[in-house]
Amino acid sequence: MSRPERLFRLLNALRVLPKPVTAARLARETEVSERTLYRDIESLRAGGALIDGAPGLGYTLAEDPALPPQTFSRIEMEALVVGLSDVRQRGDTQLAEAADAALAKIAATLPERLQRQIFHATHMVYRYETPVKDAPDISDIRTACWDERAIDIDYRDADGVPSERRIYPLSIVYLDTGCGLLAWCCLRQDFRKFRIERIEAFQPTNESFRPNRVRLLRNYLAQLS
Repeated sequence: MSRPERLFRLLNALRVLPKPVTAARLARETEVSERTLYRDIESLRAGGALIDGAPGLGYTLAEDPALPPQTFSRIEMEALVVGLSDVRQRGDTQLAEAADAALAKIAATLPERLQRQIFHATHMVYRYETPVKDAPDISDIRTACWDERAIDIDYRDADGVPSERRIYPLSIVYLDTGCGLLAWCCLRQDFRKFRIERIEAFQPTNESFRPNRVRLLRNYLAQLS
């Protein structure tokens, strides 16, 4: 790992991990010795990062030089906390970790008084019905949406009837207890909603449907409404 990459990783760990973070924990995160970790802390401080703490006490990133200052009203901060908390509850592992990282980055740009407000917000999200856990990892499906590439799926409908289809993934929709995938089905030549937990296997392809995703999604949403 190069030194700039290591310092970036250290800075991100200071943003994300519960504060104060011990030197031992930071050293594990960046895969260095504690002696190197102390030198890296001083390098970040020399670069403008305001890092409180010392060996034996743990470290807190009080001001992040890599991020521009933000100004939010109290209700805007509550909205951010509620939205990102819901993502943590309902999203897959990758999305939940991204929500934690996003909130930490936002908080790092705020003055200390506003940081206290965002980490002690008056609104919380808790869902008694958790999403289906045996669904496939959707990170590749999400990438296919971003890249506008078709995927081949083995699908089993609500009656248990299997089928093989090539689809154009348009949007992932979070439902009460699971995820749905809005797509154009090449087999049916029509729009379809697929429950992701019923996708038994999928394979990315090299077929691109760019630049049609926006148009297809807009037409599908108009049809649904």
